[in-house]
Amino acid sequence: MKVLVAGGTGFIGTNLCAKLHDRGHEVTALSRDPSGSDLPDGVDRAMGDVSAYDSIAAIVAGHDAVVNLVSLSPLYQPPSDTDHETVHLGGTANLVQAAEDGDVERFVQMSGLGADPNGPTDFLRAKGKAEGVVTDSHLEWTIFRPSVVFGDGGEFVEFTKQLTTPYVTGLPGGGETRFQPIWVGDLVPMLADALEDGRHVGEIYEIAGPQIVTLADATELAYAAEGRSVSIVSIPMSLAKLGLTAVGPVPFVPFGPDQARSLEQNNTVVTNDVTAFGVSEEELTTLGSYLGLEARRRPESRQQSV
Repeated sequence: MKVLVAGGTGFIGTNLCAKLHDRGHEVTALSRDPSGSDLPDGVDRAMGDVSAYDSIAAIVAGHDAVVNLVSLSPLYQPPSDTDHETVHLGGTANLVQAAEDGDVERFVQMSGLGADPNGPTDFLRAKGKAEGVVTDSHLEWTIFRPSVVFGDGGEFVEFTKQLTTPYVTGLPGGGETRFQPIWVGDLVPMLADALEDGRHVGEIYEIAGPQIVTLADATELAYAAEGRSVSIVSIPMSLAKLGLTAVGPVPFVPFGPDQARSLEQNNTVVTNDVTAFGVSEEELTTLGSYLGLEARRRPESRQQSV
């Protein structure tokens, strides 16, 4: 199968390109700047911007399948020259149109948990609208809604450290926002399976890891992996929202009001659709084991309040 991975030089993309290549597919990684990316020999590189249809149409044509992994992180403010609607909605619309015009059959869309055109954040609203573009198409589509994805080169662990300090740190609401992080090494085979198995056509999968952790849990694990401890000071969510909104316009601050709103939303599944790929939660990698630690929950006695 000839597969185009849009966003193929990113964190998930490089892992997926390697997996598809290992399985014998002809793989092309599409990126605005594919040079210097860590891709296996034999994976082709193509330059294009999904927000500009003319830059991708000829590249998309002739492939059997397209995987859309192009995404702005929900954990950080977008760069000043772009936004979620341009990348997630406009980019998806361009890829879908190019796929339909280029006789592509399969389309796999990376969305996110909570994606909803009427969602509480810019990220979730744009992702929800993009899902509508995919489901309204004539393509054989599959949509993935993962919780946060961690692994080498991922943002989640780094995000917790940028948001905090070692030893003593404040977290909005005491860091009780809940996540169900999944390791990239567990997610990527499912993406590959979705391309290869027609049973996944027309399905929307909510995918998560084996364990629910709070932001405080993740913070403790991140510092414990470095041999350091941390005590959590609870900052009222109202004050955290005010602070993040105030620093939003500051160019070098990566957080803003959308990140404040996202911290009010849990990022967990009701039913984990990993079972659709013949996998049980017990087989998946926990954040703690990835960091070389025993997974554990944060004792409530450690939380302080202000």
